Amino acid sequence: MATTTNIATTTSYLTKDGSSIKELLHPMVHSAVRNQSLAEAVVPPGTKTHLHRHHKTEEIYHITQGKGLMTLSDSEFEVGTGDSVLIPPLTPHCIKNIGNVELHILCCCSPPYSHEDTELL
Repeated sequence: MATTTNIATTTSYLTKDGSSIKELLHPMVHSAVRNQSLAEAVVPPGTKTHLHRHHKTEEIYHITQGKGLMTLSDSEFEVGTGDSVLIPPLTPHCIKNIGNVELHILCCCSPPYSHEDTELL
């Protein structure tokens, strides 16, 4: 049997980095998912997520709407719709919405996202 979700019917919550998150597929919610998670983060215009890192998790950001200023360790660079960014474990990162519309980011994590693996810096 297929495991599917729909973003329109998924409830959002505020995550440890300060962004609004919708867990689209996560083992804590969907028993068929085991080794990764997929979520959508939304960052309002003019705001940014808290600088943080994940001890075990490798993360990929894929921008689906908006423009951001990505901080990745000591680097800062602009990202926009269609861009993807690899965030290795232990890498400090945050993103600022530098546009005038909400910044939407698909976040893929392996192992799956957990608050316990997230350290605010």
